[in-house]
Amino acid sequence: MFRKACFTAISLLALGTSACADDHKNDLHASVVQHYNEHLGELFRYFHANPELSFQEVNTAARLANELRDLGFSVTENFGGTGVVAVLENGRGPTVMIRADMDGLPVPEQSGLDYASTATQKDIDGIVKPVMHACGHDMHMTTLVGTGKQLMDLKEDWSGTLILIGQPAEERVGGARAMLEDGLYTKFPKPDYALGFHVWSGFPGGLIHVPEENAFSSADSVDITVFGVGGHGAMPHATVDPVMIASQIVVSLQTIVSRSIAPKKPGVITVGSIHGGTKHNIIGEEVHLQLTVRANDPETRDALLDGIDRIAHGTAVAFGVPEEKMPKVVRSPTETTPPTNNDPATARLVEAAIVEAMGDEALVPNGRLDGMGAEDFAYFVTPESGVKGVNFRVGGAFQEDIDSPTSHHAPGFRIDPEASVINGTEAMVVSAIALFDEGAD
Repeated sequence: MFRKACFTAISLLALGTSACADDHKNDLHASVVQHYNEHLGELFRYFHANPELSFQEVNTAARLANELRDLGFSVTENFGGTGVVAVLENGRGPTVMIRADMDGLPVPEQSGLDYASTATQKDIDGIVKPVMHACGHDMHMTTLVGTGKQLMDLKEDWSGTLILIGQPAEERVGGARAMLEDGLYTKFPKPDYALGFHVWSGFPGGLIHVPEENAFSSADSVDITVFGVGGHGAMPHATVDPVMIASQIVVSLQTIVSRSIAPKKPGVITVGSIHGGTKHNIIGEEVHLQLTVRANDPETRDALLDGIDRIAHGTAVAFGVPEEKMPKVVRSPTETTPPTNNDPATARLVEAAIVEAMGDEALVPNGRLDGMGAEDFAYFVTPESGVKGVNFRVGGAFQEDIDSPTSHHAPGFRIDPEASVINGTEAMVVSAIALFDEGAD
């Protein structure tokens, strides 16, 4: 039931229509390139130069909404905060949702790009911070617009309901839940399939990796307050030094990963912030630690989080902290997300569609990923939801950066927009059409 587009491998090979496939593949690629040259390149530069922080993506969301409205979508704004929901009903068939995140990060840009951000913004904590698209969400939004245009132009080649969403606050892993709590799956058609992707600075620009199962790790923000008994820095024997206790906790936390979970089970505990004390010769009363915790399965996640409680309390006891001053460990109720796991069969279908349209050379050769990035896309595709999800990666490294790629969340982060937007759009279009065809009656 794939009709005119001739994009999927199974339909094409079965029917022997390779010439049709080549024509349509070339037509799609040429159309995406033309759209990039005429509009998407400028749109990327706009998004990159004008980032906004989580849950404050007001101008960003307005621009994205206008772009999708101009394409002919029915658009709802301010959903789940600053979220955008665009709907195109195109006959009978499955519902496919494609998601892009919108928020920037509180990072001062040092990329050297001529369209680098100089923006600042008051964050939700009341502090004015520099803002940068240091994780590629500008590319995600640009690709969403590119995908919307191509699927609008190809309406005769697929049937069903297409939903495009601009999600707020992925960096605080709160935007997906906010949209769901606002009724994303009840006020709009509930998707049968959900698609997303993340640009990846560690892959050459435009190369694609489709994980068959685990796509992203869980993430939990944890705050620890270490209490002590303050006093003079020259008389430490009369105090209980919270800086010393906190320092030991930081070191001991790594033994949870090395000694409390199975060697082949990945896990990360990173202390991203430590603050305590006021002056050289004063032993203060407390120290504050901020942690991020990553895992790929529920059992490891629980072991890491429980281990943090055990290490914090046990270290305090070892240093003689009074019982009434035991450390306070708080797991964030909002900055938390489970692992993002792709539906294996759907992931295989998506990868096959990408290979058929773009060739084997479009895939990352080994698909190996360093690090344990997290995504709140997980909430859209929980087992309870029944939504089959796939989240893949699109390489973004400039050719000259391949040997030393810039790190996500770093001031020097930068990606090649042309290669990543063009290939990301093409991959998303053929993936969506494959899913419409797969779910057709």
